[in-house]
Amino acid sequence: MSTPEEILKLVKAQDLKIIDVKFVDMPGTWQHFSIPASELDTSTFTEGLGFDGSSIRGFQKINESDMLLIPDPNTAVVDPACKIPTLSIICDIVDPISGKPYSKDPRHIAQKAEAYLKSTGIGDTIFFGPEAEFYIFNSISFDLTSHSAFYEIDSEEGIWNSGEPGLGYRPRYKEGYFPVAPMDKLQDLRSEMILKMEDAGIKVEVQHHEVGTAGQAEIDMRFTTLTKMADQLMMYKYIVKNVAYEHGYTATFMPKPLFGDNGSGMHCHQSIWKEGTNTFYDEADQYAGISQTCRWYIGGLLKHVPSILAFAAPTTNSYRRLVPGFEAPVNLMYSARNRSACIRIPMYSKSPKAKRLEFRIPDPSCNPYLAFSAMLMAGLDGIQNKIEPPTPIDKDLYELEPEEASKVKSAPGSLGEVLAALESDHSYLLRGDVFTRDLIESWLAFKHDQLVQLSLRPHPYEFHMYYDI
Repeated sequence: MSTPEEILKLVKAQDLKIIDVKFVDMPGTWQHFSIPASELDTSTFTEGLGFDGSSIRGFQKINESDMLLIPDPNTAVVDPACKIPTLSIICDIVDPISGKPYSKDPRHIAQKAEAYLKSTGIGDTIFFGPEAEFYIFNSISFDLTSHSAFYEIDSEEGIWNSGEPGLGYRPRYKEGYFPVAPMDKLQDLRSEMILKMEDAGIKVEVQHHEVGTAGQAEIDMRFTTLTKMADQLMMYKYIVKNVAYEHGYTATFMPKPLFGDNGSGMHCHQSIWKEGTNTFYDEADQYAGISQTCRWYIGGLLKHVPSILAFAAPTTNSYRRLVPGFEAPVNLMYSARNRSACIRIPMYSKSPKAKRLEFRIPDPSCNPYLAFSAMLMAGLDGIQNKIEPPTPIDKDLYELEPEEASKVKSAPGSLGEVLAALESDHSYLLRGDVFTRDLIESWLAFKHDQLVQLSLRPHPYEFHMYYDI
């Protein structure tokens, strides 16, 4: 645990010039501003720094705009993207009138979720290990006006460039897992990303090319606690984008930027611990070595998948990825080793410490503080109400006979469906005052507006289908 005094010593010892304060908005994007290092003192960590909350998406009205940022000294790192020596600190948001944490601050919701877990007695720690996938392109352009719309992506790795003069070596569609160089042209770039992450205090386990052509990638972080992992995922995305940009590339965490190739998901490994013991492990090994607690947690996740996805797959683009029949994790089933189920029990290790579940539906467009919290609250609901999941199926769920396949439910297929699910199924999120009604209402309004804006605009493919009608 760091203290304000230790942060001031760090600033002086490393001759840091700038203090950059960061906080997350409701959709899940970092916002920031900077102050000279000479302006930082111990009072900054108690009195805070003011900002205009009405200019941040999903936050305050203009007549209640004044808000405060309280820096969390435990998040301070030397900023890995800045040329001028800069200290980066993540902040919590406080209402200056009441002095209380801001109810719509996503980071505060994550903190409350962890506190609620402890209050239940079910466990004292929840670990998350997200596997965020992304694409690294050479260029991207897009525009939309009243009379035109387009996007265009290019990548030196893209198989579509095989007809152009060059030196070859491009991954074919769905064959990007795991070719060596020169087929994998981004090894050094990803390596620089993980070195920057380690400089920022993130423990990295592996980096590799992913399945998609045109530079799909994955970097896996070592698991840690909920709020800390959400902090790390924000830094992860920040580093990926900045390292790519510095080298003339552009990185995106859109779930489905390419037609006809794999989308980018964010499989979330989870386990609850109590007094140093993994509550998801059972040595009796009735199925995959998981405990009854773990099965009930799975039951809660499966029951609430539609409303969880309002936070965990929160964009219209998310549902270009979550399409039945394309190896997307849409089957609401759990299974050991089986990547065709939306919840998988990894079987790499027999160690009790390694026992966990992998929830495969989320994608990296989410706000991690809200998505992780929603998953935890759904799992706790399963444990508290002893919700039994369906009997696991160890077959390839994409190849089931029709009669058997009809018994396996699928995840919703659109943002509109999951928003409707959140409207009708959110009482489990309100327990312990973890999520608040004003946050849920603001989230629904923000996302419904995105749906409306998209529905008003003709899609280029509509011209292909309908222009000659």
